Amino acid sequence: MLKYHAPNIRTVALVGHRASGKTSLADAMLHKSHAVDRLGNVDDGTSISDFDEEEHRHHFSIDTSVLHLEHNGTFINLLDAPGYPDFVGAALEALYAVETAVIVISAINGIETNTRRMYHEAGKRGLARIIVVNKCDSEGIDFPALIQSIRDTFGQECVLFDAPVALGSQFSGVVNLLKLPAEIPATCPIDAIQAHSQLIDAIASGDDLLLEKYLNEGDLSLEDLEQAIPKAVFEGRVVPIFCTGAKLETGVEELLNALASYSPAPNHARLRLGQYLAGMNGHEHSFEEADENGEFLGQVFKTVNDKFVGHLSFIRVLSGKIDAKHTLLNMRTGKASKIGHLYMIQGKTHEPIQEAYPGDIVAVSKVDDLQIGDTVSFSKDAPKLPAPVFPKPMYGLAIAPKARGDEQKISMGLHKIAEEDPTIQITHDPQTHETIINGVSPLHLDVICHRLKERYALEVVTHEPKVPYRETIQTNGAADYRHKKQSGGRGQFGEVHLRVYPLSREITSKEQLEAEFANKSNFEKMRSVSYDPEFNFAFIDHIVGGTIPNQFMPAVEKGCREVLERGALAGYRMQDIAVEVYFGKDHPVDSSEAAFKTAGKLAFKKAIQSARPVLLEPIVKLEVIAPSRFTGNVLGDLNTHRGRVEDQDSLPGDLTLLKAQIPLAEVMKYAARLGSITQGQGTFSLEFSHYEPTPANIQAQVVAKANLQHQEEEE
Repeated sequence: MLKYHAPNIRTVALVGHRASGKTSLADAMLHKSHAVDRLGNVDDGTSISDFDEEEHRHHFSIDTSVLHLEHNGTFINLLDAPGYPDFVGAALEALYAVETAVIVISAINGIETNTRRMYHEAGKRGLARIIVVNKCDSEGIDFPALIQSIRDTFGQECVLFDAPVALGSQFSGVVNLLKLPAEIPATCPIDAIQAHSQLIDAIASGDDLLLEKYLNEGDLSLEDLEQAIPKAVFEGRVVPIFCTGAKLETGVEELLNALASYSPAPNHARLRLGQYLAGMNGHEHSFEEADENGEFLGQVFKTVNDKFVGHLSFIRVLSGKIDAKHTLLNMRTGKASKIGHLYMIQGKTHEPIQEAYPGDIVAVSKVDDLQIGDTVSFSKDAPKLPAPVFPKPMYGLAIAPKARGDEQKISMGLHKIAEEDPTIQITHDPQTHETIINGVSPLHLDVICHRLKERYALEVVTHEPKVPYRETIQTNGAADYRHKKQSGGRGQFGEVHLRVYPLSREITSKEQLEAEFANKSNFEKMRSVSYDPEFNFAFIDHIVGGTIPNQFMPAVEKGCREVLERGALAGYRMQDIAVEVYFGKDHPVDSSEAAFKTAGKLAFKKAIQSARPVLLEPIVKLEVIAPSRFTGNVLGDLNTHRGRVEDQDSLPGDLTLLKAQIPLAEVMKYAARLGSITQGQGTFSLEFSHYEPTPANIQAQVVAKANLQHQEEEE
């Protein structure tokens, strides 16, 4: 029998910057609600949330943990997300599965880089937001300045709902600002009466009837306020601030009460995703209601390869009921699979369940080919929800097995790890025959290598992280090549004439390509065009009169693609290029696919050399927060490393925020550099922005280094 209906279910993610105490808060919430018998502790490895070996080794969260608890007749699904920017993929996937983001801020450190990012990411997704000021039991807190900085940074809609009775070692409870006590402790660090007025103003604003009553009567009843708060939080007009000391479990009860009373129920997803929820194929049924009796609809937001259970796919249920009796349909692939088992997850424990309903977060086992972002249903008429968007992995590391013969095992292990983390990309360099792992940061890559060892007993050797340069052309070019060999018996013959064109980076689909470039207006007798969005590469068949027989055209394209993978300047992948094959010659006996592949490859290479090839370098968005006294030194360092400062703001607490664009090659070791400049007090975040041509002197250095490496390999 169903214990909790959708109106009594909440889905919540704990997000924020590292060391703000999110995991300790999750453990305290579980213990306070009697979901567990013992309070977990990150430091001694007993946390319910941080249970992975890598998390024990580092003493911080790496993956999002799935937890749940019951409080005041409400079932709360709780996702504890990592705070290190290096593991931002796991934090972002958590935001796709919830209705409420709880942004946790350290009372000591204040607003940090990832605090800002998570607050704004939650807003972009239309989530309700609640702020928790944690670690109020720490010494040296300037509480009024911290609250003012939150309101200055995120807006006046951020208002205190409770305040510490005292700070530091005297922090033993909180003052309810919604219903002020008869006597306010003298040790309370703020003016509680003023904070109460700010709170009432925030709740009343935006609600015309409530505001009129407030203006007429001069006050509002507790009942009026309690009824208005959920709608105000849901609409983002009010962002509650609560105060906690997770390790003491102080203020945690009040936070749980607020989540149960104020955070949105699962039908919030209907409003956020409404434009996507109409049935497909002209199907009359709408999936828009979070209806327990409706048709099942869910979305995969996380996957795990568990050593005991196998492949687990975590699903947020949006509509209807999921059970193991039905066949699960993947709307991306159209493939139907039988569900092995259905589980409710609590950290590392798996509890088998029979069914789940809207708002529930469950894991299914042994369903092949489910990826993060996949929409799942029982009906082919279900809508396909938009897939999550994750940051582009920017750091590359060449990886090889320590033991000969482990190449295949390493490849399989890496791909299993990459299935769990959307910010990992695995590629194979055909020129060096190296496996390249791309990730968010050096720390991210280090964790991947350690997981290979822990999970699969595979030790690897690595090379310096590689900057993922790209190559392209700047003008049109043309070339031809005749491949002819005769050495007794059947020879080889193939001749290819082609032109190359720079392709606009604005093009992202074949439809757009055909509308803007590859059409009869530009290529009068064009027969066909193929398009690869990964490389932004177009291959245009403009052969007239069969000068290259049809059966050899795929071989010509294959030859061009080899150059695309290996590059023509310094061995980096090429992009933003269109190839038009317009003429050629064949031989009735000596022509073959191999001959035309070679002719296509070498003609393409020659054409690139005539089209002003250029090396492209990745440019990243850099945000730096540092004490104002170090601003000059930070700016000086950015200027000497080709950084372009775009914005500079003063932050509360005598801090400066700098926003810049800078080549990735210049910030590969920025953590150590910034630490030295700011005496360890600066923080930063990176996000991929775009590619742009490399300056001539830098390009010459990169090309020379690549040529030297190529010569050494040949010797």
